[in-house]
Amino acid sequence: MFASLSSSRSARGRATAAAVAVTLVASTCACTPTAEEETAPQPGVTGLERELSFTVDGLEVFATLTLPEDVSGPVPGALIISGSGPTDRDGNGDMRPEANTNLNFARLLAEAGVASLRYDKLGSGETGMGDLDPDDPVDPGLFEAQVAAAYTSLVDQREVDPDRTAVVGHSEGSLYALRAHELVDAEPALILAAPVGNRYLDLLDRQLTEQVRTLEAQGGIAETEAVTLLSDARAGRAAVRGGRAVPDDLSGFIGSLYSRQNADFLAAMDALDPVELAGALPADTPVLVLWGEADAQVSREDVDRLMTGLPDAERVDVPEADHIFRIYEDEPGATVLDSERPLAPQVGPALTEFVDSAW
Repeated sequence: MFASLSSSRSARGRATAAAVAVTLVASTCACTPTAEEETAPQPGVTGLERELSFTVDGLEVFATLTLPEDVSGPVPGALIISGSGPTDRDGNGDMRPEANTNLNFARLLAEAGVASLRYDKLGSGETGMGDLDPDDPVDPGLFEAQVAAAYTSLVDQREVDPDRTAVVGHSEGSLYALRAHELVDAEPALILAAPVGNRYLDLLDRQLTEQVRTLEAQGGIAETEAVTLLSDARAGRAAVRGGRAVPDDLSGFIGSLYSRQNADFLAAMDALDPVELAGALPADTPVLVLWGEADAQVSREDVDRLMTGLPDAERVDVPEADHIFRIYEDEPGATVLDSERPLAPQVGPALTEFVDSAW
């Protein structure tokens, strides 16, 4: 969920592969740090890494397996699923090239004695688009197939105990995690990080509204432009949700978001109510919900709604943590790179405590 209103129509190919959602990203810088800038210490441990790949409908998907250090027998395994956008296996995209969300989870899991597999989503990293035409609509089923194939690859590794598995879904990835028992024919434990709590297009509408109104308040766009953008966004949402053709005259980034290429994906995701998915989980599924109290993308109300379907889940609200669980200090005028901000220290213990009791 890291696209912005500055995106142009020329980015439609990337938007298609990403199946993008819009978020407010003004609190972070999308720049890559220079040599002079200090980077925050990495959490957890490096572990033992092995590169691998698997095939989905003829597309080779590249991934990284991270094992705990000093592996002496089969260990629990976790599949890490990225959030929205063309997000690579480490959790990075064009807007946040140093987020390292998935990499940080992998390091913390390794420290907790859990192997993990993370992979490049369609349209990102070494995987890219393969032979697919970036201007064609992407079958939403391809993302589901990636999850299923990645899970199979994980449990096929000799070091992984297939009877002790978890699925970690970050942001949009939480919707796939909540359906993991259907997609992979297993009943893994779930770690839902900054999870989606409302229907997809409702969340998207809220994020768009907040971003447009913020830009308007800062003088970035005029009131008339703000009204046009929001009106077009509502028209796009109504068309997708109603199964109608999206108008071809939507303005600016809205036209890239609610495009012919994205319509099928958006409709498929919007059909999923997270609360209904939560209520349909197999009985006694261990669930951990992580949410950062400084998350500008997923609100407390979103998580509160999701929890109505997860009455037995453990919830950890992380103080001062943003959408990628790095510490966010709101200093007016400050430009803070993701790489300079440490991961919230509460995340590691929460993961360790959960996996210690999940199996």
